[in-house]
Amino acid sequence: MALDRRIAICPGSYDPVTFGHLDVIGRAAAIFEHVIVAVVNLPIRKGKTLFEAAERVRFVQNATSDLENVTVDTFSTLVVEFAHERGAVAIVKGLRAISDFEYELEMNQLNRQQAPEIESVYLMASANYSFLRSSSVKELATFGGEIEHLVPAEVAARLREEVGR
Repeated sequence: MALDRRIAICPGSYDPVTFGHLDVIGRAAAIFEHVIVAVVNLPIRKGKTLFEAAERVRFVQNATSDLENVTVDTFSTLVVEFAHERGAVAIVKGLRAISDFEYELEMNQLNRQQAPEIESVYLMASANYSFLRSSSVKELATFGGEIEHLVPAEVAARLREEVGR
């Protein structure tokens, strides 16, 4: 498929989707004509997910239903292969801290070796989400912490069902 300069993908595990993820997705949707949120089916880096891919997709679909130019799909290939399949010209990622930058720099270099025509675009985390990680939300939920201001209500309820003690 030919690359379309108006299409970008936002890849991630989204286990679970947080307001930080949604901030980046919404900002990408304001820049690109079409944003595909690419939910990795079986993440290598993060191991087993708490939620199955279909449920993670549903969480993101529900949370982005007000964004007409956003669609959600799963992928189980290299992210650049998925971008090619969808005709995307850009991979959009959020950056929170130096540790994110180091990892994303490495991924960018590998992706550019595989597909130099696909650009990586980084959006700095909004200040109120710069600390937010899915793993931290899961830990808070496990110990009964407040998570309603970090994730959509549907996600908060399911997290409490899955990990609440």
